[in-house]
Amino acid sequence: MKIMHALLLSAAMSGSVAAQTVTLEVASFPDLDRGIKAAIPLYQEAHPDVEIKLVSLAFGDHHNAMTTSLATGSNLPDVMAVEVGFIGKFAASGGIEDLSKPPYNAMQYQDQFARFTLPQATGGEGNLAAIPVDIGPGALFYRQDLLQKAGVDESAFSNNWDAFIEAGKKVKEKTGAYMVAHAGDLKDIIIRSDLEDGEGIFFDKENHSLVTSPRFEKAFKVAKAARDAGIDAKVKAWTSEWTEGLRRGQIATQMMGSWVAGHLANWIAPESAGLWRSKQLPDNVYASWGGSFYAIPAKAQHKHEAWEFIRFLALNKSMQLEAFHKLDAFPALVTAQNDQFLQQPIEFLGGQKARVQWKEAADRIPAITVNKYDTIADEIVNAELDKVLLHDKDIKEALADAHKLIKRRVRY
Repeated sequence: MKIMHALLLSAAMSGSVAAQTVTLEVASFPDLDRGIKAAIPLYQEAHPDVEIKLVSLAFGDHHNAMTTSLATGSNLPDVMAVEVGFIGKFAASGGIEDLSKPPYNAMQYQDQFARFTLPQATGGEGNLAAIPVDIGPGALFYRQDLLQKAGVDESAFSNNWDAFIEAGKKVKEKTGAYMVAHAGDLKDIIIRSDLEDGEGIFFDKENHSLVTSPRFEKAFKVAKAARDAGIDAKVKAWTSEWTEGLRRGQIATQMMGSWVAGHLANWIAPESAGLWRSKQLPDNVYASWGGSFYAIPAKAQHKHEAWEFIRFLALNKSMQLEAFHKLDAFPALVTAQNDQFLQQPIEFLGGQKARVQWKEAADRIPAITVNKYDTIADEIVNAELDKVLLHDKDIKEALADAHKLIKRRVRY
């Protein structure tokens, strides 16, 4: 009887321990999910009572699924990965926790992150929607071999947009390669130029559209000049044509976040190792491309455990550097940015110490604000740019039409 009693007691205790185990569901997308996979065993060593279930979908599918889940209040994870372009919309949904409030009090960590990141994660009501884990300091990646073959001065070709377009003409004539994948890429840079802290890309603080400003007019003019010069391949990023163009040396430059170096090295064009170089964006522009954040849905089942896991991913220097080493995910955490790893040469970039350059850019990126209507405005502006590039629509008319449509869509 004593043995039976002991077995029953042991089983009861085991059941109690099992019942206390929390399953934390984390929703993410590639390649950010690789950082989570690396973190799971390390986190569970210190938190054996937490089991982490990672659900990863393709980038677009993930954000569509999260949009639907927030709207319906169902099928929500405990931790939600969010790319910066979706934060404004998600912050305005009312479906995610305000991390500036108790029990999170996340603003106490503000000085530990790159200065522009928390403003990016703040909604129109001042609610902190998410915590940053990586950033994308903008950089100009270029094929040194193609520029040399064309006789282009590497030190001067990006001093201003006129010089860039003239260099593109030489590259096209001498090598047959296009200078850029799409003229719209130049527009994306210029609309992010000359911004001050607290300003928005598409809207002012009263939600009024800024798309008829000189900034947008310049962006459209430069994009049109590039198209007229025949230096863009007319292919959009992330298409098969884009990856093939980069792989085959048919596209000489690519302006994106610093993380694209990892994509080029790991899967887009690994055979081109040593041919690429990095420099600051043209015309003295400092801008952020992408950036990954973590949010907690308001209806999450395990908010305390979710917050502890987010803090482990975002505030742990070792985890930030692990993602930096393996994914080229530039850390949002300042202590990780100051690590000696930045001084190491990057073999893929011909031994260039490009991370130092990216850190300089990160320090100079303005802390611009996000708006819940940014994605709508971006779609409308891109549609009007296509009319300019494909059908020679007058630029002022195109921007005026974009302004009218944005005003109608956002109803201000």
